[in-house]
Amino acid sequence: MRIGPYLLPNNVFVAPMAGVTDRPYRQLCKSLGAGHAVSEMAASNPRLWATEKTMRRLDHSGERAPVAVQLAGSDPAMLAEAARYNVDRGAQIIDINMGCPAKKVCSVACGSALLRDLDLVARILDAVVGAVDVPVTLKYRTGWDPQHRNAVEVARLAEERGIAALTLHGRTRACGFSGEAEYDTIRAVKSAVALPVVANGDIDGPFRAREVLRYTGADAVMIGRAGQGRPWIFREVAHFLATGELLRPPPVDEVRQLLLSHLDDHYRFYGAEVGVRTARKHIIWYTRALEGGDDFCTEMNRLDDCRAQQRAVDGFLRRHADRHERLAYAPVLH
Repeated sequence: MRIGPYLLPNNVFVAPMAGVTDRPYRQLCKSLGAGHAVSEMAASNPRLWATEKTMRRLDHSGERAPVAVQLAGSDPAMLAEAARYNVDRGAQIIDINMGCPAKKVCSVACGSALLRDLDLVARILDAVVGAVDVPVTLKYRTGWDPQHRNAVEVARLAEERGIAALTLHGRTRACGFSGEAEYDTIRAVKSAVALPVVANGDIDGPFRAREVLRYTGADAVMIGRAGQGRPWIFREVAHFLATGELLRPPPVDEVRQLLLSHLDDHYRFYGAEVGVRTARKHIIWYTRALEGGDDFCTEMNRLDDCRAQQRAVDGFLRRHADRHERLAYAPVLH
């Protein structure tokens, strides 16, 4: 699949997730087969650009091209300025967020709340596309609620205004992450426009990915929650789509090495104080499916030192690796 001038290595993408898809996580997923990864939402409000959180999110050092930065906001001029600011700092693709269902985002008319105002949607797309000379993509939902699905209309607006690709999550804003994603609307969008379309929502493994691509006609799939603690899902899905063959689940010793390497990168990126806290969720996601995982995570959450955290992870996973286990499990999506 191609986004603007960028030919991507495959059509299995990492979804942008606040508090998850930081640079260490994106780099790990790309190294394990993801064809593309979009950053966490970056603020469009210039008053926030100097904050530690925003500056960290704009750090793309060593990241494999193309670097894609997602912007959230509702003011067209502000979003245009933010797009220019990020391109000046290394962004090669700008992604506009009209899909986040979080209340703190929607309460200020950002994210999926924008889908209620198509005139504003059009003005935002015009402003951002006109502000930068890199591809601009759009991630959105099927509508505000099940009675007001307008994804096809939004897709046509996007195509008219020069958007390079669309990612559509198969739920409305009102659905949040509950229930099952529906793919009929993604199929309708793909039939309505000539743009590349990425299907998102409940894609949790190779078989679901293949079925979603077949049913919707989408050009790519985007995986979010199913990759939390299972970053090798990207190579599993990419390999299956390319060959029709299933890869064996990774042995626990490989997972141990992946997680320890991930933690090293995570601590360097955040520093010890923040890193030890923000690493906990990743450790839980990696280890929760193993025997004794709940007790281990309770013990690990009491640790406030990076080295102690790493030693605990190493010891727990070594014990499972000694049994020659493989980490095969279905992620919990609902």
